Amino acid sequence: MEAYLDNSATTPLCPEAAEAMQEAVGRFWGNPSSLHRFGLEAERLLVRCRVDVAASLRCSPAEVVFTSGGTESNNLALFGAAAALKRRGRRIVTSAVEHSSIAESAAELHNRGFDVVYLNVDSQGRVSEQELTRLITKDTILVSLMAVNNEVGAVQPIDNLRRVLRQANAPALIHCDAVQAYGKLPVNPHPLGVDLLTVSSHKIHGPKGAGALFVRRGVRINPIIYGGSQEQKLRPGTEAVPAIAGFAAAARAIPDLQQSLQYVSGLRERLVQGLSAMEGVKLNSPADALPYLTNISLPGLQSETMLNFLSERGVYVSSGSACAKGKKSRVLRAMGLGDQEIAGALRISLSRYTTWEEIDAFLFALNEARVTLARK
Repeated sequence: MEAYLDNSATTPLCPEAAEAMQEAVGRFWGNPSSLHRFGLEAERLLVRCRVDVAASLRCSPAEVVFTSGGTESNNLALFGAAAALKRRGRRIVTSAVEHSSIAESAAELHNRGFDVVYLNVDSQGRVSEQELTRLITKDTILVSLMAVNNEVGAVQPIDNLRRVLRQANAPALIHCDAVQAYGKLPVNPHPLGVDLLTVSSHKIHGPKGAGALFVRRGVRINPIIYGGSQEQKLRPGTEAVPAIAGFAAAARAIPDLQQSLQYVSGLRERLVQGLSAMEGVKLNSPADALPYLTNISLPGLQSETMLNFLSERGVYVSSGSACAKGKKSRVLRAMGLGDQEIAGALRISLSRYTTWEEIDAFLFALNEARVTLARK
């Protein structure tokens, strides 16, 4: 049987999203900005979709800005906040283990004269409150920290950020990349105390090409593209209604988080037990990582070689972030792993649709790969 265990890269489309997209393409093809019947029908659908996504975040629909996905939302958050607040300070704080859309945006902001500083992480992939306190100063205008790391599943202390900012008397906005947490953990920006929060459709069994940025009421950021009044002028351009309809349907279809977490925790326990029985397999994810995501290493073997071996047997995992395109993981490097451990890393990521049989298929194929490739 085939086993798809690369859900942190993308998830299969759920039936609800597919049906909603088909209906949107067939019935709601008008431009939502047009004033005739077809435009008004599309606009009404867009309003309903915004309400549904807002409900999944427990925020106001007016606080949801639709984008093309996580990368665009992250770019809008960082560049938009930096431009809006640059007269109040120049320091931007982020971590050494962020998604590439944050890391590369932060590097570009550094090139533009901002003081970008990076939080170190411990061997479990987490930042410490002491490190936050040390780096956040009164001229800090933005802190961007992911909720769940996309390579090892480490959960970051987002709920501590607001208190640290108050202690430092910093005017900073807080941005959270919640792409890997959304649909798996409670992602409620108001209780978390964040000002900006990124979510993506294709990580919750919705289509690619849709995402959202939560912008807390009263927060002002600058747009990064110009050309129209759509999405409160923060994301001008005709909205991708079919993709957004699929996104909203996937958000509505998110099941009870606790039940899903309990089910996936059982899958991960079975996975870890099987891995622990194999000689030479090292678990890189912390014990309290999000159960949906597990990172391992087989030192002495190459990730690409193992991926090809597993793929030929219908088992699909990854060597890390899909956006990295095979580059060696800076996340694992920041956690203190050695060259061989990084070179032999695999990421196994689950979803609510993952089965026990898929876990067993992966364990069987991985053990076969471990024994076969070690002889070569």
